[in-house]
Amino acid sequence: MIYSLRGKITELAPTSTVLEAAGVGYYVGISLQTSKQLEAGKDAFLYTQQIIREDAHLLFGFHSLAEKEMFNLLISVTGVGPASAIIMLSSLSNQEIASAITNGQSGLLQKVKGIGVKTAERIIVDLRDKVQKFTVEGMEIPSGIDNKVKEESLSALEVLGIPKKMSEKIADRFLKQDSSLKVEELVKLILKNI
Repeated sequence: MIYSLRGKITELAPTSTVLEAAGVGYYVGISLQTSKQLEAGKDAFLYTQQIIREDAHLLFGFHSLAEKEMFNLLISVTGVGPASAIIMLSSLSNQEIASAITNGQSGLLQKVKGIGVKTAERIIVDLRDKVQKFTVEGMEIPSGIDNKVKEESLSALEVLGIPKKMSEKIADRFLKQDSSLKVEELVKLILKNI
C-alpha cells in the first residue's frame, strides 16, 4: 500500500498529475482542490490511496489527510466509485459535502455528475454519523490535532455515562482552539460545558 508520495510534479492536469519520487513517475488521480495546491516543476507531498482492481491499479492523491478521509468515506458507499468521489471532491469542499450529508440535502449531492437520487440518499444514510468531524462549526478540524487525546477523552466520558455524540462536538471545539490539550484538561472542559 502506498500511503504517501513526496517528489517533483513533472506533469499537472486538472484531474491528474505525475509525481516523480526516487526516479519513478507515479500517475496520480487528483481532485480540483488538490490540483490548485500543486505547481508543475515544484516539489510536492501527497497522501495517497491505492485501489487495486482486476483490470487496473489506481492511485489517487490528496493535498490534505482530511480530503483523503472524505474520499475513503465516499467510496465506502455502495454505488460510489473512485471517479465519482473525485468528481464530488472537485465540485464541493469537505465541509459542503459533510453539511449536505448531515442536513439530508440530497439535492446538493445530486448536482454532482454521476450521483443520482438513490446514490445521494444512500450516501446520506451511510455517512450521516461518520462526517461529524468535518462539520464542527462549519470548519474542519486541523489534521495536526492529536486524535488519541480526543479518543481517550471521549472513552473516559462514556465510562461516566456521557454519550459520545454529545461530548464529541465540544471536544472538537476545544481542540480546534488549543491542540496541545491533555486528556485530563479536555475531559474537565467538556464536563464544564455539557
